[in-house]
Amino acid sequence: MALAKLTINPEVGKPIKAMYNPEKYAISKSVQYAEVAIPGLDAPVVQFVRGQAEKLTLELFFDTTDFGMVESVKDVRAETAKVYRLLKIDPETHAPPRVTIVWGDSDRITSYDSPIPPLLVVESVNQDFTLFSPRGIPLRARLNITFREAWNVDDQLAALRPHSADRTKLRRLVRGETLSHVAAAEYNDPGEWRPLAEANGLDNPRLVAPGTTLVVPRHTPALRSPRGTR
Repeated sequence: MALAKLTINPEVGKPIKAMYNPEKYAISKSVQYAEVAIPGLDAPVVQFVRGQAEKLTLELFFDTTDFGMVESVKDVRAETAKVYRLLKIDPETHAPPRVTIVWGDSDRITSYDSPIPPLLVVESVNQDFTLFSPRGIPLRARLNITFREAWNVDDQLAALRPHSADRTKLRRLVRGETLSHVAAAEYNDPGEWRPLAEANGLDNPRLVAPGTTLVVPRHTPALRSPRGTR
């Protein structure tokens, strides 16, 4: 059975097959949170803001000594340049190309639990040349490569299938907003202001100062109230 080689597939151009498979790769992802200070509480409330892009880092080894080390040498940069060019702007798209990575039977090596294989962009490439011919031509190199996920909006929304009113969250009231405005934005129904008033202990929903942080409860059939506006 032939050894499966890791392959980088640009949106534009030929696939780039690794000369040697990496010994390991690392995937990292983080999310951003904001702290919302509420008077009277012992600690600020932590609120999710957005996710950060997933990153993939790996090291690829290149060696052209099989062609010769003194005579008939092959410059290893002819191979490493294929990866390095993924940082260059494509004249058609006016941006570096997006890529997918294939290794063996897997159609992707990142976001394994996502229904859509994510596209990546090359964020950085560090080249380390370690062996040279007598004339100074590089023959071996190690490339440390960092990829960043590059989903488009439609694919992300299709994967997330978000719903606006299925969880409790916080919302800061801006000037000119009323509970009816918030209900319209969160529940798609301005008449559903009563769950907001009850969740926040508001005796007079008309008198809510701008800047007030409101608890927006989950909107379920049990929370529906008689129609009315405030």
